[in-house]
Amino acid sequence: MRGYKSFRLPLLVFLLTVFLLTFVHIKVENPLLLLERFVKGGGWIEIALIGLYGSIVAYKMQDPGKVQKWRKYTWFAFSVLFFSQLFLGLIGFERFLMTGKLHLPVPAMILAGPIYRGHTSMMSILFVSTLILSGPAWCSHLCYFGAIDGLASGGKTRRGPIRNKWALKSTMMILVILAALVLRWMQVPILTSTIIALGFGVIGLGVIFLISRKEGRMVHCTSYCPIGTVVNLTRFVNPFRMYIDNNSCTNCMVCTSFCKYDALNKSDIVNRKPGLTCTLCGDCVSSCHAGSIKYKFLRLSPTAARNLYLLITIALHASTMALARI
Repeated sequence: MRGYKSFRLPLLVFLLTVFLLTFVHIKVENPLLLLERFVKGGGWIEIALIGLYGSIVAYKMQDPGKVQKWRKYTWFAFSVLFFSQLFLGLIGFERFLMTGKLHLPVPAMILAGPIYRGHTSMMSILFVSTLILSGPAWCSHLCYFGAIDGLASGGKTRRGPIRNKWALKSTMMILVILAALVLRWMQVPILTSTIIALGFGVIGLGVIFLISRKEGRMVHCTSYCPIGTVVNLTRFVNPFRMYIDNNSCTNCMVCTSFCKYDALNKSDIVNRKPGLTCTLCGDCVSSCHAGSIKYKFLRLSPTAARNLYLLITIALHASTMALARI
C-alpha cells in the first residue's frame, strides 16, 4: 500500500500533464510544442517526455524535506529553457518564438504590456490561468525572473521583516500601470517603450544580484516586481492556503530562517498564518519539527490538500515548460 501511495501522485501528475498538453496540441492550429515545429508528430513525443518529467518531480517532492532542493532545480531548469529560447530567437531561429514576434521577457510586461497595447497577450492569459488554478505558485514555480532571484537569495536568510515592503510594492505597481497608460496616451513608439521596459528589467536584475543576495531573501519578488504584488493581492481567488496549527506550534521561530519570501516573521507566527507574500512553495514545511505548518484546501485533510496542490502546480509547471515561449 505504501508503494501504491508513493507512485499515485506521480501517475496523476503524468496523466494531468499529458491531458493538458494533448488538449493544447489538438486545439491550437499553430503548433506550440517545440518538437512539432521541427518534426511532424514530434509533439506527441514531447508530451510523453514532459509528462515523465512531471512525474519524476512529483515523486521527489512528495517528501517535504526535498521540496526546497527540487523546486530550486526544476525552477532553474525552467528559467534556462525560457532564456535559451530567447537567445535562439534573437539570433534568428524564429521557430523558438511563440508568434515569431519578440516579447520583452520582463515580468512587469505581463501587467504593462496589455495596458500599453490595449489587448491581452499569451503570457497574460497564462498568468491569470495559473493564478486561478494554483494561487501564488506563479511566484515560486513559473516565473522566469523569480528563478534567478531564488538562486541569488540562496544564502543565510536575514531575520526580521523587510522594511517598508508594502509601500515599495504598491509604489512600483502603481508606477508601472501609470507609465503604461502615459506611454499609450502619448503614443510613444514601441521601440522607445521597449527600451524603458528594458531599463526596468535591468534595475530588477540589480536588485536581485545586489540586494536579494545580501539579504538572503527574494527582495525583487517580494518588494520590486509588480506582478508579485498582483499575485499577493489576488491570491485569494484560489482556495489553497497555508496555516500554522495553534495546538502544536511552539513559537520556536526556526521556520523564519527558511522563508525566502518574507512571509514568516514573528508577527506571522503569532497570528498563526504566513504573510501575504507567501507563495505556498512549501520550503518551510520540513523546517517545523512540530509539523505545525500545513496546507489547507476547503475540507480536505492537510496531507490531501498538499498532494492536490503538488498535483496541480507540478502539472502546470511541466506544461508551461513545454508551452512558455517569448
